[in-house]
Amino acid sequence: MTSQAPSEEALPTVLILTPVKDAGHDAEAYFGRLRTLTYPPHLLSLGILESDSRDGSYDIFRTYCNHSALQFRRTNVWQKNFGFQLPEGTSRSDPKVQFERRSILARSRNHLLFHALDDEDWVLWLDADVIEFPVDIIEKLLSYQRDILQPHCVKEYGGETYDLNAWRDRGRLVMHDLRSEGDIAQIDTVGGTMLLVRADCHRDGLVFPPFLYGAGNPKVRTRDDIMMPDCKGEVETEGLGILASDMGLQCWCLPNLEIIHANR
Repeated sequence: MTSQAPSEEALPTVLILTPVKDAGHDAEAYFGRLRTLTYPPHLLSLGILESDSRDGSYDIFRTYCNHSALQFRRTNVWQKNFGFQLPEGTSRSDPKVQFERRSILARSRNHLLFHALDDEDWVLWLDADVIEFPVDIIEKLLSYQRDILQPHCVKEYGGETYDLNAWRDRGRLVMHDLRSEGDIAQIDTVGGTMLLVRADCHRDGLVFPPFLYGAGNPKVRTRDDIMMPDCKGEVETEGLGILASDMGLQCWCLPNLEIIHANR
């Protein structure tokens, strides 16, 4: 006897959430990738939050959303400025700005989540500069039926991990270290390049801490890396992973299911 694929009526609804900043140049390709997904579009909702852009991102993404409105279950774009810009000549990875930058991003993600989540079953966080993934990525992720799950974000197939916010053992192991463990592995924290979360976990309080969270959790780090050596805890997506642990949830990753991030 051959197994049959579930009918569309039996498939869950998915909310795709994307925070953007100065990402107008990514909009056309981003919406193009969404249109190639094999998941039924009438079961997909889309929410975008633009913050602090100087390139007209809000208007660009709003235009594309309006053009795509009939293709998806729902589409919405919001704008919320937090007044944060990197100092001139400062890299986004500079330790001096990491905490403030990640804190603002956590607030942005929470703001988007609280505005966009309605009755959907799942939330798929997706960055606009993830430029390649399987057209059936949603089906692949849902098939594992894990509350919190992410694929492996790299810059080239078989390469080193790009999204270093997903780790185990206080950051000593990232996803390229876990490839030999098989198709699915446990991790302590997550990144946000692409992340699937059961919507009820968000409804139950799983959010992105905009402050150092989890000082009492043995999985967290002392934060010498962001010039806060006397502090312990994790922020934003890593903070969500620690909060998940405190809620009795386990984060999972797929080390051998790779998606491609823009080389920038």
